[in-house]
Amino acid sequence: MPLSSNGTAYQIAGPDNAPAIALLHGIGMNRQLWRDYEPVLAKRYRVFSYDLPGHGESAPSPAPLSLKRFANQFRDLMDELDIPRCTAIGFSMGGMINRRFVMDYPERADALVILNSPHERSPEAQQLVENRVARTLEGGPAATMRTSLERWFTSEFLSTQAETVDEVRQWVLGTDPTAFTQSRQVLAAGVRELVRPEPPIFVPTLVITCENDSGSTPEMAHDISSDIAGARTLVVPGLQHLGMLEQPTLFIEPMLKFLHEVVS
Repeated sequence: MPLSSNGTAYQIAGPDNAPAIALLHGIGMNRQLWRDYEPVLAKRYRVFSYDLPGHGESAPSPAPLSLKRFANQFRDLMDELDIPRCTAIGFSMGGMINRRFVMDYPERADALVILNSPHERSPEAQQLVENRVARTLEGGPAATMRTSLERWFTSEFLSTQAETVDEVRQWVLGTDPTAFTQSRQVLAAGVRELVRPEPPIFVPTLVITCENDSGSTPEMAHDISSDIAGARTLVVPGLQHLGMLEQPTLFIEPMLKFLHEVVS
């Protein structure tokens, strides 16, 4: 798998001259999260995905992680791949990174798709997230593994798709512990940078979450859309945080429709 000059592992596919699509994963995941999405998108678009610092096959960051550092990793990879603009599709923290990216580099973004990503939390919800940070500081990625899987997948999927669930578990446990902890801290505190964004976000945006995603709720999805002029919201029924892995077709079809409408 190719590595950029600063150690970012990536893959790229699709027609050379087609509009570019970037795929950004979330905490503890890696670019393999998109394996059902890339072949479909690459039929029409130039698609690239990559691993965040300390995730998958990417080198850890030499400096503490922040939304700006994540956004700069994204920009640096685009520069190295000679991609001037793209549509950024981000899952969970990836949906925070693509918002930070378009705030910092608006001239580089054609559109956004934000999947199961958090926004402003109630005090109680914020405390739950900070409690997870504290547990991770003490015990590393394994400390919250069981409860995370229960939040991410439906009970039926957990009981019938053990191979996929175990693969996700191994992704998380294989993440650099410092990168995982710092990413959790970014997830906890970084939403404050994105509420009523300044500068405002003006690119076409589709926001998707799942009905039973406790950390990226339908209310949060609507709030994200209300912060971005003209943004659309879709709530997928029944699923939880990793619904996009559980039933990818329910996400791919509306994404393709949106991209067909807004990306030339």
